[in-house]
Amino acid sequence: MSAPRLRSLRPVRPAVPGDGPALGELDRATWSTLHAVQPRPQPPYEPFFDDRHRPEDILVAEAGTEAEPGAVAGAGEVRLAGYLRLVRPTPLACNAHVRQIQGLAVAGWARRHGVARALLHAAYAEARRQGAGRLTLRVLGHNSAARALYEAEGFAVEGVLPGEFFLGGRYVDDVLMGRSLTA
Repeated sequence: MSAPRLRSLRPVRPAVPGDGPALGELDRATWSTLHAVQPRPQPPYEPFFDDRHRPEDILVAEAGTEAEPGAVAGAGEVRLAGYLRLVRPTPLACNAHVRQIQGLAVAGWARRHGVARALLHAAYAEARRQGAGRLTLRVLGHNSAARALYEAEGFAVEGVLPGEFFLGGRYVDDVLMGRSLTA
């Protein structure tokens, strides 16, 4: 079976508990030392949702796909194209105005079609709805594609932890980025 082709991006929506299996599958399919500091997931897989990773913290992007060649016209399906995890970075009241992106993944077949950008825009709106005025994230220094996207979206580098992680046989910087949500 060939990879699906993205036909149309649906509005980003909050996750629901039933999304867990598909989100877990997407998480495993996109795992890479380009962005992950945890070891590659191995079976038996943990559930995607748990006490620290709740459906209400996840924004989901779905896309309509084109039908497989030879299928009935219009027989494409709606598939999970990506997700973004948006949380408070600490439980402290003095930090309640900040939200942090702690995960963004896009299926390989859906990349370069605006899925990550749509998720970011939905995160800005959701963070504002929650009363946040600032959004932060951490990105690995060697993930140049993600860094370029974040910079194009108004994030600025606010700090670098040199050689913070040892991944794939080399030391990798942890880059801290942030942006205002009030402008």
